[in-house]
Amino acid sequence: MAFAGVASTLPWRTLVAQDTSAGPAVWLDLDQAALDAAYDQRVYAPNMDAVQAQQAAMNEAARSRLEPPTRHRYGSAAIEGIDFYDCGVAGAPMFAFLHGGTWRFGTAADYAFVAEPYVRAGAHVALVDFSPVDAAPGGLTEIVGQVRRAIAWLYQNAAQIDADGARLYVAGHSSGGHLAGAVLTTDWRGDFGLPPDVVRAGMCISGMFDLEPVRLSWRNEYLSLDAAAVDALSPQRRLEHLNAPIIVAYGTHETPEFQRQSRDFAEAVRAAGKTVELVVGESLNHFEIRGTLANPYGLTGYAALKQMGFV
Repeated sequence: MAFAGVASTLPWRTLVAQDTSAGPAVWLDLDQAALDAAYDQRVYAPNMDAVQAQQAAMNEAARSRLEPPTRHRYGSAAIEGIDFYDCGVAGAPMFAFLHGGTWRFGTAADYAFVAEPYVRAGAHVALVDFSPVDAAPGGLTEIVGQVRRAIAWLYQNAAQIDADGARLYVAGHSSGGHLAGAVLTTDWRGDFGLPPDVVRAGMCISGMFDLEPVRLSWRNEYLSLDAAAVDALSPQRRLEHLNAPIIVAYGTHETPEFQRQSRDFAEAVRAAGKTVELVVGESLNHFEIRGTLANPYGLTGYAALKQMGFV
């Protein structure tokens, strides 16, 4: 899965295995340099900037075609809001999307291009804003709390926004894939006094589901995770609270750790006796697979529409 012209500079697992200067293993068979690279998308997606620019252009085009979203607040902080795209159908299902960006970058306004196919299909779309981890006093724990409160708000206020609260679907990509996993493994009854099936079904795309290797990587410089946080915030360690069928998706040109994370999460869900579908995008990298969510015939877009009963 190497890219022409750059394979010799990339710390693939095969290259690490042949490198006699590799340091001691930090996680599985990866030394510190290889582990850090496996949590750095730029290393494994050399076209990252081009794909990001393409999707930014797609976003501007989508924003020009869609009616402007309404803004709904789910909390008191300025960032705690939802861009809500109304499909024009009363009692329609809701598709809530949690964006990626290393838990640090991006806003709901950047993801109208993801919203458009679901609005056209007949679903309301909720793009959730939450704090960048650098600006959140409570760190990742605070962000997980925010997205859980946002989903609870959508469920509790479904009638107010002409939606069907019994058909609330959640999806997320990258760090948003982790957040979607955290939402799907929420103790809704214990933490919110809500039914355990708040979310009808979900999709986690290219996410991180056990945060221990993340804690051991360079990312912990800004996440500051400890063992207790890893245990509390890792969806793979909270499967007793999973009460919805899920789709887990990744691309074969993602980093080795992002591929492994998705495979291991899906296997853990299956082993727990829960319903899971593993969707693999052949030759797609981390950013290319996100684009398929914005295409009703794309790998994850079609899967999401099928999960919602539109195809």
